[in-house]
Amino acid sequence: MIHIKRLQEDGADVIALVGEIDASSSIELDLAIAKSVGEGFSKILIDCSALEYISSAGLGVFMSYIEEFKDRNIKMVLFGMSDKVANTFSILGLNELLHIGKDKVQAKQIVNEL
Repeated sequence: MIHIKRLQEDGADVIALVGEIDASSSIELDLAIAKSVGEGFSKILIDCSALEYISSAGLGVFMSYIEEFKDRNIKMVLFGMSDKVANTFSILGLNELLHIGKDKVQAKQIVNEL
């Protein structure tokens, strides 16, 4: 089960993920990101500090946006991952394809430099 909170900060949309993302809850993640894009945000920060687990379906949501974000010049940075969640991203090589910061301060720095 996932709970998703969105707030705007310094011109970026911050999407906070709380709980677990599996096949059924990955749809909610997809909708939150789509809403952010639909509202015209060009900077999206994904707060993973309260994310306990992410399945391949959840990882697939992030993968599905890589090309679209590149084409539309939308910058997305994930941050605050636990070691367990970060390990899941690195096993699949997503840490090479996505921008990941250790905390919100670093994520804001990264998104502004992209």
